[in-house]
Amino acid sequence: MRTSFSIAAILVGTAVAAPIIPFVTTTAVIPLQDDATGSLSAATEVSRRQSAKQACFVVGSTTLPQEVADVAASLASTVTCSKSATTISGVPDVTSGSTTFSSIDFSKSKQTGLQFALSQFATAEPLASTDLQKFQDMLNVYEATEAGIRSVGGSLAIKVPKFFLEMQVSRIQTAQGNPPAAAGLQVDHLRDKVLKNAPKEAADLLNQVTQLATQLS
Repeated sequence: MRTSFSIAAILVGTAVAAPIIPFVTTTAVIPLQDDATGSLSAATEVSRRQSAKQACFVVGSTTLPQEVADVAASLASTVTCSKSATTISGVPDVTSGSTTFSSIDFSKSKQTGLQFALSQFATAEPLASTDLQKFQDMLNVYEATEAGIRSVGGSLAIKVPKFFLEMQVSRIQTAQGNPPAAAGLQVDHLRDKVLKNAPKEAADLLNQVTQLATQLS
């Protein structure tokens, strides 16, 4: 009798000590990890960056820089893609508001990127009267197209007119009394971005950019 009691006690103790297996549903998603580092695999990182909001213009598999990925995600619900027309590097033609990228595509011009930007993206006089939404829509389609180009590893000549448009948007916002708070979106920073990415542009064009950056009213 004493022996039976001891065996029962041992069995009870074993049952209590048994590990509890957490309940996992069939829909649970377990991130793939690199066996060596334990970090997310490159494929998973690409998926996280480029499919989070399923941006229609991100058509390639090249991993986007985080800043570009964030912009793409923010534009996913704002920008629409053509189902048939493409532009640079096979990226779908994109539209924001009433602005379609193909209608302001710098690559179709015989001008340099900066020449095109200065002539096509000029602001009104006075600056504060400029249609901010129109410029924001133009910037949206340029940023979306840039993200698409990066996703397929294409040429990044688009950065010059894109940064110029960003500077113009910042100038308009400043003139209208709502200057961007983020350092990376302020006029002087964006002026430097334009100049840095346009080393082969003519000096008089670069001087025009520098002059515009001082005209905030």
